Amino acid sequence: MKLNDLVTPALVVERDLLDANLQKMAEALPGTRLRPHVKAFKTTALARRMHALGHTGFTCATVREVEGMAAAGLGDDLLLANEVLDCRRLGAIDNARVTVAVDSRITVDAAVAGGVREVVIDVNVGLPRCGVDPAEAGALADYARSKGLEVRGVMGYEGHVMLVEDADEKRKQVQECMALLLQASADVGGDLVSAGGTGTYDVNTWANEIQAGSYCLMDTTYAHAHAPFSQALTLLATIISANPAGWFVADLGLKALGMDHGNPTIPGASVWYCADEHTVFSADGAEFAVGDRVRVVPAHIDPTVALHAQMHLVDGDEVLETWPVDLRGW
Repeated sequence: MKLNDLVTPALVVERDLLDANLQKMAEALPGTRLRPHVKAFKTTALARRMHALGHTGFTCATVREVEGMAAAGLGDDLLLANEVLDCRRLGAIDNARVTVAVDSRITVDAAVAGGVREVVIDVNVGLPRCGVDPAEAGALADYARSKGLEVRGVMGYEGHVMLVEDADEKRKQVQECMALLLQASADVGGDLVSAGGTGTYDVNTWANEIQAGSYCLMDTTYAHAHAPFSQALTLLATIISANPAGWFVADLGLKALGMDHGNPTIPGASVWYCADEHTVFSADGAEFAVGDRVRVVPAHIDPTVALHAQMHLVDGDEVLETWPVDLRGW
């Protein structure tokens, strides 16, 4: 199959850029220093490439991701880095090591009731989302152990620091966040100090494993933050209309793009807006015509991938493989 044979809109991944991204991260964070976050790409085919590079533990955001990774034989060490109030599906997984995040007695009780055996204490390190107060982490760990659970350690996500552009300021803020996590770790015990992401992977030297995921495919948000990885994924679209007044319309829109970080980018063009099935843009140094294929770069990779059933691995105009996005859903 050739690139022009694909039905648009389509997720397209450049093999050489993907492999270069994977190799760069593997050199920076070898083996279990990296716990890749599968929510960013949601396909076990890509996770297998990471596993082959020595990353045997993975981070998941949903129960469905855990189930899918286990079913694919990638369940050496799966961390569901999210609170779950119904853990029965997790407890039913018998071919993988499954750990779930907890930040309250209620979530601890849910883990016990669902048959989960291992947990990490999720600690609030500054992002106003999930996580127990650092000062209360030790008591929660004691409660979990009293219920028969194995407490593997702590996790905390400094998500509010990911896009800080000034390097010195980013390091300062990460250090402040990790001081809270290490404080909690001293009280909780266990081996895991899990944190980080693509935006702080090279700064966070305090956590002993980093939960980065977007680095492998990338998006314009992380590119603007100067993350040193290439844009491996784009959306292939077709120009379906051209107006004499100077604008063009491509056949993808809100139903194909994660829009929470803003408009996508089209090289050589200025994007005006996205509608349900359309992206409207004007030429900005490039020439376009009806029927042309264009590459559209998403602003946020995670929700973009989740909107598609498959992605295509390509080398130039050659479609090498088609991967199901098999970790979608909940």
